[in-house]
Order: sequence, then C-alpha cells, then structure tokens
Amino acid sequence: MKILGLSGNVKQPSRTASLVEAIVSAAASKLGFESRTIELVDAAPILFRALRSDQLDAAGRAIIDAVEAAGVLVVGSPVYRASYAGALKHLFDLVDYRALTGKRVILAATGGTPLHGLMIEHQLRPLFGFFNALTLPTSIYATESDFVEYEITSPVLRERIERAVSELAQVLPVSNNAAADRAHGNRPAAVAASA
Repeated sequence: MKILGLSGNVKQPSRTASLVEAIVSAAASKLGFESRTIELVDAAPILFRALRSDQLDAAGRAIIDAVEAAGVLVVGSPVYRASYAGALKHLFDLVDYRALTGKRVILAATGGTPLHGLMIEHQLRPLFGFFNALTLPTSIYATESDFVEYEITSPVLRERIERAVSELAQVLPVSNNAAADRAHGNRPAAVAASA
C-alpha cells in the first residue's frame, strides 16, 4: 500500500512539511508502506496552470494521479485566515470526487496558537467528508512551540502521531492486517488460536 503526504506549505522551510513528513515516516516505518510527500510550495505552480482537471498537463496529471492512487493520505496545512491553504483546496478541486471514497486520511495542521486547532474539525474534516474518505479520529495539531529549527521536539506531539498511526493500523483492509500485527508485535489470529 502507498501512503502519500500532502503538505499545504507555500514556503520552505516549513513546520507543516516537517509534521507531515514525521507522520508519513512513522506510518511507513511501522506498517511497511511505500511513501512519498508532496509539498504545495513545489506542486502549486504546476497545478495552478489548470483551473479544471481536463486542463492538467503531464506534470499536473502526475500529481493528481498520485493523490488518487494512494491508499492512505496524510494531509496537513498551515492555518491561513481560519482555514487551510488555498493551494491545497485547488489541488482537491482537481481530484475526481469519486477517487478518495473509503481512503484512510490522517489530518494535520500547524498554527501560531492553540486557538486555531479546531480548523481541522471545522474545515479539513468536512472536505474529506465530501469525498467519502475515512478520516481517522485523532488529528494532529502543532504550534511553533512544538518545534526547534523546524524539527519536532515535543514528546506530546510525537505521542499524538503514534496514536494516529495506531488508529490507521486498526482500520486498514484485511490484507494489510498482517503488517499491522507485525508493527504492534502481535501474532496473526490464526497462529494465536492454534498456539
């Protein structure tokens, strides 16, 4: 299974990109997934060449195809004016409305103060509700105090990442349960029952 990180950052370096990459790395490491991260600072200029999906050039189509083909998405955005980045919205405007049905999504955001933390619940989660995606219960919100030089230093934030990854392991399709069991040190049910 492929896990794709989408970071709505429009500058580099970025705390949002660091957070998304940390989540993607934790999930890929624990569950044995192939992983990739796309930052909007790089992708937005390509995607903004098209206003509709039928206007995408080859580079833009490759980005949208990667989103639509991923089994799991980690989507993060800095909080801009009480919402997620407009470049991130444009990306999802180009995704087929049927392509994310049932896909697992971990939501994340960064902001200047804890007061912006509800943006995930009021803005990002409804976006994926439209797509009929399965957003995990635990979202991950970080503030500037959780980082030093764009690196995560908060043990509480690391614990929240681990919690979201554990939830992901629990909602994977049956074919991926063996990888999830290995990640948690469990034996498969058939083996455990016969032991």
